[in-house]
Amino acid sequence: MRGFLKLALTLSIITLARGHPHSVDEGHQDFMKIGLDEVLVKPESTIQYIFNKLFPFGPAGNAILATTYISGPPNLILALIPSNIDVSSLNLLVSFAIGGLLGDVFLHLLPETFTGQSVDLSIGTSKYVLVDDRKNIILGLGMFFGFLLFFVIDKTMRILENDGSEEHGHSHSHTHSTVQGAEGDSANGNDNANGNDNDDDKEKEKEINPSVKTSAYLNLISDFTHNITDGLAISSSFYISKSVGSTTAIATFMHEIPHEVGDFALLIQGGFSKWQAMGAQFVTAVGAYVGTFIGIALQQSLETHLDSSVEAAPGLFGTSLQMADMTLPFTAGGFFYIAFSVIPELLEGERGVSRCHAAKQFLLQLLCMLSGIGFMAFIALNE
Repeated sequence: MRGFLKLALTLSIITLARGHPHSVDEGHQDFMKIGLDEVLVKPESTIQYIFNKLFPFGPAGNAILATTYISGPPNLILALIPSNIDVSSLNLLVSFAIGGLLGDVFLHLLPETFTGQSVDLSIGTSKYVLVDDRKNIILGLGMFFGFLLFFVIDKTMRILENDGSEEHGHSHSHTHSTVQGAEGDSANGNDNANGNDNDDDKEKEKEINPSVKTSAYLNLISDFTHNITDGLAISSSFYISKSVGSTTAIATFMHEIPHEVGDFALLIQGGFSKWQAMGAQFVTAVGAYVGTFIGIALQQSLETHLDSSVEAAPGLFGTSLQMADMTLPFTAGGFFYIAFSVIPELLEGERGVSRCHAAKQFLLQLLCMLSGIGFMAFIALNE
């Protein structure tokens, strides 16, 4: 009887083992995989290594450092740029900046906005997405209001600059202003070559300079305001993650170069000397620091509020979203506006050129735009 019981028990164990042939072994393997993943840290990519070297601090320190990167070098580059830069060269810089901005929006900000946090698995990195229509609608509205704010700021400055003439107005690239400056320089050169009196030139300057100089000063105010929004975007991005903050800083840097060149040309046209224009641009760069410090203060106050009353914060409109979660879509909307607002100027092109020259410039602009978005895609794929 005891032998029969032993035999029955043995058969039962074999049957259970066959029903789950690898359960014990797989569990052991899974445990070993998890242990190995925790012990063996994947080597960081080249992009991550560069980001860690460029931004070695926490979110606040990295935001201030990024603001320094985007404020200093673009202004120093102005020393190497002639005051009468031609519109073709400026349009190429603008095209590259558009590609970088749209690349940051489509490849970094939007995916980060509508996806969850990344989780390291044994098979790689995956994104868990929470399907919540209400949440996505609110995030979309955040993008729209970011777009709307930049539109309101830009339109307000255009209204303030408008003095009734046809060609005044502020934009993020200032290609029209640069064209006027270049045309003015060439016109003056032709007048001197033809032997026209300097008194006539002085009279023209007296007629033109008051409105142009007013536009130049208003442009400084607009540039200061625009830099504040750049600082807000950078600080909020670094509080999302170092990767998002780094790519946002790169996109802002790519945009700032043609933006600073355009502002520089407008100031020269308004009567500033080259060094006075550079000094004015450094003053407006303070706006980026103002925006950065405002963004840091807002983020830290939100974190303090959430830490002290986690249960008391139900979220926006019954969702899990908090105010801090709206900074990323808000930034994406602002970048959308900056990129889209200068595209009409590229479509208009230069006046008085042949079709062959216009087609060549278009291909170069397209190449620069693809280079900008390709650069951001390279970062996205290797970060």
